[in-house]
Amino acid sequence: MTNSPAGRSRAAAPARRETFSSRKLFILSAIGSAVGLGNIWRFPYIAYENGGGAFLIPYLVALLCAGIPLLFLDYSIGHRFRGSAPLSYRRLHRAAEPIGWWQVLICFVIAIYYAAIIAWAAMYTWFSVTKAWGDDAEGFFFGDFLQTADTAGVSFDFVSKVFFPMLAVWIVVIVIMVAGVNKGISRANAVFLPLLVVMFVVLVVQSLFLDGAMVGLNAFFTPDWTALQNPSVWAAAFGHIFFSLSVAFGIMVTYSSYLKRKTDLTGSGLVVAFANSGFELLAGIGVFAALGFMSVASGVAVDEVASGGIGLAFVAFPTIVSEAPFGAVLGVLFFGSLVFAGLTSLVSILEVIVAAFQDKLGWSRKGATLVVTIPIAVISLILFPTTTGIQLLDTSDAFVNQFGILACALVAIIVISAGLGSLPRLQKHLNVTSTLKVGTVWRILVGGVVPVVLGYLLINELQSKSSEQYSDYPAWFNGVFGWGMAGALIVGALLLSLIPWSEKSKLKDPEYEAFNAAAHAEGDVDNNLKEVNS
Repeated sequence: MTNSPAGRSRAAAPARRETFSSRKLFILSAIGSAVGLGNIWRFPYIAYENGGGAFLIPYLVALLCAGIPLLFLDYSIGHRFRGSAPLSYRRLHRAAEPIGWWQVLICFVIAIYYAAIIAWAAMYTWFSVTKAWGDDAEGFFFGDFLQTADTAGVSFDFVSKVFFPMLAVWIVVIVIMVAGVNKGISRANAVFLPLLVVMFVVLVVQSLFLDGAMVGLNAFFTPDWTALQNPSVWAAAFGHIFFSLSVAFGIMVTYSSYLKRKTDLTGSGLVVAFANSGFELLAGIGVFAALGFMSVASGVAVDEVASGGIGLAFVAFPTIVSEAPFGAVLGVLFFGSLVFAGLTSLVSILEVIVAAFQDKLGWSRKGATLVVTIPIAVISLILFPTTTGIQLLDTSDAFVNQFGILACALVAIIVISAGLGSLPRLQKHLNVTSTLKVGTVWRILVGGVVPVVLGYLLINELQSKSSEQYSDYPAWFNGVFGWGMAGALIVGALLLSLIPWSEKSKLKDPEYEAFNAAAHAEGDVDNNLKEVNS
């Protein structure tokens, strides 16, 4: 049978594209991607440093004027063109394919270091029971636990306390990815996300009953209205929203490509966006209630104990755990929440990469997952559970996550809006099945406001990173793992786009052609925009 022309045709036909079995599972998965480590350790400190309660005004403006419109844009591209980021952009226009690969490579770099943070959180979940850090949380974290080298570089001195938890993280994640969209990603988010929410709600309730909780909440919510006159406060709000909602680096394009044809895109986007913001506010309440306790117990002001990022999670919070009543429970809830938030985000980051190679090369789900994730895991396990792992992580995050995503997002929006003039068509697609219709205002926000804001943020990033050596690391180190890495992703994206699409790829997928015909029948046509499928 397989030797006949018909048999060969059937053998070469692309496998049917996976879909989320329900809109609810898509929403859970999208929220799981958006609610990550930054919601817990980044938002509270950014809000506190930029006007406290007054920061909620620029935050809401950024959410409504940039975050949600960009989320709708990603949904429209992925759902309309039914593919991973490279395939969707290729179907949008042949010349746009490198944008999709740029997003894939950004996810590649983030994935290799993200697993390390999850592993740290997993170990600290156990350390919370034993209070292994003693009286010096900072010294324990950088010294005893990470065994951080004095000088930034590339070391192969492995730290077993980090290596084996990272190995466990990769095994769990690869198992989830191999299972596919419905049996793996959907089920994982259906378990991890509710657990995360329950654990964090209990954490917040416990924090609110600590002595000094109101001191912390007053510091967090007391508005500094003069901050609204500072452009950097508004820039901080817009910058945080871009990173918080997982927009503009392939995740939401990929996830929305797994939606059924008749799906409420804008309604789903609103649920995801406001659920993400609600969790961030919850995180701010829990974290600052705990910091209020720490400030009262230490006899110092909140601003002397408040910090963000790694310092908050692995230095300030262990100190709180040591001093608070039922501190072990507080620590298990906090670090357990970081583990679950990290896992759901890492799964979504890897899905961008797996889907891209699956689409381009026509591989099976299992084959694509193993070929993609195992090398990523190996690289991750070579570089990051070492004495120089935290310096590599810090530099990669600063240049690829913060700087790279901004640059990629700006290029993508300029190409889509000005270069291809495709916003009217994507608007039309959004309105076909959505409850909330978008119009001229959406096009103005995406094509006008967002590029201006992204340009401003990108210029600030360029100025700050070029004016001095980042974190006082050696110039060669920042040059290779900072600027060099950011530039290499662009070159890599161009090269990957030059690789011919396999005959078994999803480029000429009959399922997409049927979807495309149905979309055309509903009026989703733009004669000024060519879909290049060859």
